Amino acid sequence: MRRRLALIVLFALLLPGAAGGSDLVIATWNISWLTTKPPGHPALPRHHLPRREEDFAALRGYAEALAADVVAVQEIDGPLALARVFDQRAYAFHLTSEADIQRPGFAIRRTLRFRANPDLVALDLAPEARNSLRRGADITVETAAGPLRLLSVHLKAGCARDRLTEPQRFDCVQLARQVPVLAGWIRARESEGIAYAILGDFNRELGPRDDMWRALSEAGTIIHANRGRASPCWGGTAFVDQIVLGGPARRWLVPSSLRVLVYRETDREARERLSDHCPVRVTLRPGG
Repeated sequence: MRRRLALIVLFALLLPGAAGGSDLVIATWNISWLTTKPPGHPALPRHHLPRREEDFAALRGYAEALAADVVAVQEIDGPLALARVFDQRAYAFHLTSEADIQRPGFAIRRTLRFRANPDLVALDLAPEARNSLRRGADITVETAAGPLRLLSVHLKAGCARDRLTEPQRFDCVQLARQVPVLAGWIRARESEGIAYAILGDFNRELGPRDDMWRALSEAGTIIHANRGRASPCWGGTAFVDQIVLGGPARRWLVPSSLRVLVYRETDREARERLSDHCPVRVTLRPGG
């Protein structure tokens, strides 16, 4: 399957205002242990490489270049950490209401009206565990064509391609248990008849015959913005950061608008200091 994937157009710099006035640019970005905790903090991995001031400055520059209206973010240790990357004068923040150091959430341009919805708590299968899974962050953004419901997720790692029907490994068992939760969220949006999207680190390659994709597409009429594409991030691979659109949002997708912001830095340490994930974005034209 990988050999047939087409490498998408990448960009290093993107000027704000490139989209039309009624367009909405949405993105997903796992910023990899984004925290303000000091080195050696017990909540951090033993071999965690702390970011320097120049690393935060580089990430902030990439956030500006991304020029997205709404960014689904993952692995965020609170709003203070997120403010090191996104300008609080331009963006409002919403993160899940949990104590985890790796929380999903959103950075939303302040020119947009939005409201926070309850967390998708059921995605965290072990909320009391030290290394619990993550909830889903849920918001509704007002657009010219009506509400757009958005869910930011960071699913269980370690099962990128294995089958989820009768899974054998623990990671796949856990991921398989999260799939019905996502499917239930999709069914609820379908019953409301509103536009919606799920964005984030699925830790899963969503091929057309993938078990997860089949289960989600049975829950609602959805499209996969990344389908048939490979990510150019850190040398090129299949996407695990996904953007799934449903309801009227399927018709809002601007063709060929999928982009990946690739870091200028190429050395191994930069991957540790910035993120092992690159931002992924698409443009929506509400009502289009």
